[in-house]
Amino acid sequence: MIISDGKSYVNGRAEATESSTVSLDDGDIHVCQDGPRDAPALLLIHGSASSTRAWDLLVPLLTGSHRVIRTDLLGHGRSAKPADRSYALPDQARRAGAVLDRLGVERAVVVGHSSGGVVATAVAEQRPDLVTALALINTGPRLDTFIAPQSAAIDPSKWPPTDEQIRRFASTAFSRAGYQIPPELLDEVRCMTHHTLTSTMQATRDYLEQQALPDRLQALGKPLLVIFGEDDRRWRSSSAADYRAVPSAEVEWLPGLGHSPILEDPPRTAAPLLAFTTIHAARVS
Repeated sequence: MIISDGKSYVNGRAEATESSTVSLDDGDIHVCQDGPRDAPALLLIHGSASSTRAWDLLVPLLTGSHRVIRTDLLGHGRSAKPADRSYALPDQARRAGAVLDRLGVERAVVVGHSSGGVVATAVAEQRPDLVTALALINTGPRLDTFIAPQSAAIDPSKWPPTDEQIRRFASTAFSRAGYQIPPELLDEVRCMTHHTLTSTMQATRDYLEQQALPDRLQALGKPLLVIFGEDDRRWRSSSAADYRAVPSAEVEWLPGLGHSPILEDPPRTAAPLLAFTTIHAARVS
C-alpha cells in the first residue's frame, strides 16, 4: 500500500516534492519523488545517520531530465525504526527494490552516497534486471581504506545526543572544520534510536568484510561512476582508484571537497553525475 501525503507547500506555492509512505511487511518506508513521472528514474540512497534530506540541494539539479526518487532507509528519517527487524544490507536493498516495484519503476539508475553506495551495490546484486547503472559518491571500496574517527562514540545512556555531540560525530563528513551542518540533518540523527544507528553502521562493516565492493561490481558488469571528494576525512580518497578494476568504470575526484560533496558543492557533484546518468538513463524509458 502507498499512502501519499501529497505535495508540500511553501508560502502557498506547491513544491515539486511528493512525499508518501510505502507500507512493507517489515516496516513503513518514507519516499520522496521529484521531477516528471514519465522521465527516466533515478534512485538516490542516503548514507548512515542520514535521510532523504541529505539530497535536498542536489535534487533540483537533476529533475530537468529525471524522475528522482529518494527513500529513507528503514531506521532513518521518516521511515519506521523497529527494534525487532533486520538492518542487514541485503534486507535494506530488498526494501529499496520493493519500493521501486510499488512505484511501478521497471528500470533505474541507482546512486548512493557513503554507505548508501553499499546499499546501491546490494540492490544491483539482488535486482540486476532493475538496475541499469550505478553511481557511488564517496563510498569506500573496502574496510581497510576507512579512516578511524578520533571522536568517541555516542554513549547509549545519553541518547538522544545533544547538538554538540552530533556535530562532533558528523564533523568528519565535511572537508573543513567549522562547516555549518544544516539543523535538519542534526534532527535526523536525533530521531534515530541508538539501536538503529549502531545496527546500520555495523551492517555496512559486515557487508564490506564479506567482499570488497570492486569485486562485487566487477561481477555485475554494470556501468559505474565513482565520485569522490579528494579531502574525505572518513575514507582515503586515493582508494577510489580501486574501482578501476571494474570494466569501463569512470572515477572522478573533486578537489577541495570532503566526504559529502552533495552538500558542500551540489553543482560540482551534479555535473559528472548528470553526464553519466543522461547516457545510461536513455535505456530506462
